Amino acid sequence: MLIQTKFRTEAEEIMDDFELQGSELLEALDKIAAINQLLGGNTLTLQGVQKLLQNNTTDKFVIVDVGCGNGDMLRTLANFANQNKLNFELIGVDANSFTIDYAKKLSVNYPTISYQCEDIFGESFSELKYDIILCTLTLHHFKNKQIDYLINLFTNQSRLGIVINDLHRSKIAYRLFQLVCFVFRLNTMSRNDGLISILRGFKKEELTEFSKKINALKQTIQWKWAFRYQWIIWK
Repeated sequence: MLIQTKFRTEAEEIMDDFELQGSELLEALDKIAAINQLLGGNTLTLQGVQKLLQNNTTDKFVIVDVGCGNGDMLRTLANFANQNKLNFELIGVDANSFTIDYAKKLSVNYPTISYQCEDIFGESFSELKYDIILCTLTLHHFKNKQIDYLINLFTNQSRLGIVINDLHRSKIAYRLFQLVCFVFRLNTMSRNDGLISILRGFKKEELTEFSKKINALKQTIQWKWAFRYQWIIWK
């Protein structure tokens, strides 16, 4: 099959249906989290948080994770905070109530984590204040104009900055994920959405263009294994 990676695809993922429920969704959420851990995705986001925290002596940090899925990233942060005696208030946001309920169940032993089911384009989210906002494998779900809006919103509402961890759109990444699908025996939803996600991912020059439209103290956009971009924005 011919793969086109010059432009971002407008194909939608199964998970884009916020009313989606069921065991196949839960399996897909868990597989995504497991693969993200295996390929170092959580580490990239955690490293970004650490950079934003450098030389900051605030007693408490509020960190929001948009498109939080099963809450795996938040639990990683909670464990990091416990190990380093940091005071984190962690908030997961997702538009799917079924996903939020599942994340709550998995996080029952993490008192510093809370979850909110809401649309990040809604008024209540636009009024939310936080120190750091995370966007791990979430930004590619949106169209370019929506991304312009969200990045400006995140910049305006955060005190310290933003950590974005998302996919590099490339033919090699696409083919490698096909291999991952075979090795991990991913279900239909995971295979479909994973491949579309790569085609909805980014080239570095596209992220650079987004970065020019916001007012920030400092920004870095770096390619990381496995076919990820780590974009850190300092306020």
